[in-house]
Amino acid sequence: MKSNYSAFSLLLLLVACSNPGNESDNTSASTPAVDTQPEAPTAEPTAEAPAGFSKTLALQGIEFTVESTNAGSINQLTITPSGLKEDNSIISSEIDGSVIDAEVADLDANGSPELYVYVQSAGSGSYGSLIAYAVNNGMSLSAIYLAPLEDDAINSKGYMGHDQFSVVENTLARRFPVYNEGDTNASPSGKTRQLEYKLIPGEAGWQLKLDKSSEL
Repeated sequence: MKSNYSAFSLLLLLVACSNPGNESDNTSASTPAVDTQPEAPTAEPTAEAPAGFSKTLALQGIEFTVESTNAGSINQLTITPSGLKEDNSIISSEIDGSVIDAEVADLDANGSPELYVYVQSAGSGSYGSLIAYAVNNGMSLSAIYLAPLEDDAINSKGYMGHDQFSVVENTLARRFPVYNEGDTNASPSGKTRQLEYKLIPGEAGWQLKLDKSSEL
């Protein structure tokens, strides 16, 4: 009888040790939990847009919006007028350089404004140029002509760029450093020359005529 009881107990022990349910419980208890939530998407870097020029100016009921791409050495200039009684057409042109500023004025005091856009070329010389328009009796625009500085043998002497334009009272002023012989572009040793122009009617439109030259 004792022999049969011992054999039966041994059989139960073997069955308990080989029970697959126990292995499953032990495995489940020892396995770490896995986070199944998706990771947040990473934002892709975006390229910065090139810095352009945009300025709106108004005088005597006429408004001008001046815009330039300013994205390289050659750029697109757009002038959008409003308030003209006859022609508010957009003016678009390609320019050599970038627009650095624009001003509106009435240099000849005739009751109609002018727009002056200042352009600076790329490179170490930073040569200045002007794009300008005058309002004709509040009706339309006409270009203003400024003769190339190199046509003026006296005032172009010592000129190597770095111009600055600005409206000074009733004149348009152009300033630049004067270079002496042997000067490098980065180191002018002369004074600063200032040319002052008056706005006058020309044969085929408006023009800026030199009124005064001085060295500061």
